[in-house]
Amino acid sequence: MEGSPQEFKLDKELVKKAWPFVYLIQAYHRHRIYGLEHIPQQGRTLLVVNHSLATYDILLLAAEVIKYTNRVPRGLGDRLLFKLPILSKWIKEMGVVEGKMSSAHSILEQEGLALVAPGGMREALRPTTERYQLRWAKRRGFCRLALETQSPLILAACPGADDLYTVYSNRLTKIAYRNLKIPIPLLRGWGPTLLPRPIQLTHVLSEPIIPATIAGNTPTESQVTELHEEVQDVMEKTMAIAGLRNPEAVL
Repeated sequence: MEGSPQEFKLDKELVKKAWPFVYLIQAYHRHRIYGLEHIPQQGRTLLVVNHSLATYDILLLAAEVIKYTNRVPRGLGDRLLFKLPILSKWIKEMGVVEGKMSSAHSILEQEGLALVAPGGMREALRPTTERYQLRWAKRRGFCRLALETQSPLILAACPGADDLYTVYSNRLTKIAYRNLKIPIPLLRGWGPTLLPRPIQLTHVLSEPIIPATIAGNTPTESQVTELHEEVQDVMEKTMAIAGLRNPEAVL
């Protein structure tokens, strides 16, 4: 049955095996995080993140959330990932589910912690000339979800992840994404290599945003729009704080 507790069962041994890799990239990027206290120890919550091309900054965030709260964020992954047999099996065992509204509803209705990157692949593929920018203009489903399930939203910003690679604007990337929804970026990492740059990565988490109470289970378009505008505004401010050398000075 779609969205059943069994679908969301973790392979705990596989998660444990991932920790050495997590520790390695935490050390490589001198990862630091602020605002973990905003995540509740229990209850439905929607954790919203910006999307970099590297993507593994989300793994660093999830690892810290697990250590701090003993809760596992259930990531809502791009559908393309679930069309690749080996990768699909691995990410499912790590707790990622296909990014469908039905799956997201199930996680939250089971009082879980759902993690979503509204910008998706489109945001991840944006060129370096557009780094630190959100591509959420038409991505409002997560706000509708928060209203329908009455789930608080916590925003986690890590703008520095956009500096791990230089991503070049080019026709191949645009055509592949527009027609096939396949990521084919043209990029460069540390020097002339594809190794991500060893820059410091910083996550800052916002205080919870509580969605407005709605009549029945269906929010109006104006309610969705209002929440979307509030979330974007808070995320942009949170990203600005995360980009500071000393975020704690303003937190």
